[in-house]
Amino acid sequence: QVQLVESGGGLVQAGGSLRLSCVGSGSIFSANVRGWYRQAPGKQRELVALINSGGTSYADSVKGRFTISMDNSKNTVYLQMNSLKPEDTAVYYCHALVRGYNYWGQGTQVTVSS
Repeated sequence: QVQLVESGGGLVQAGGSLRLSCVGSGSIFSANVRGWYRQAPGKQRELVALINSGGTSYADSVKGRFTISMDNSKNTVYLQMNSLKPEDTAVYYCHALVRGYNYWGQGTQVTVSS
């Protein structure tokens, strides 16, 4: 069993920054991949960034603006979001792949005003 809890969302003006955190518990230490996804109103959930032992990967739309990192001692994954744009507005979900199973957090709202 794995639990994921996100925090750090909010309202920010375009050009601003936010940092999202995702704390994992349970068997999170067995995670093969951890990452962030987002879902805007009326759109499908999309990948934002992934991190695993091999490194990181990003959606083209966030490359150079977002950074994913992980603190294993705290079982926490972060998403540093800089130069935010109105099109980044979405609910952001933390994800973990553990032994072939997908786990999701409850989501945190990020709203970027123009």
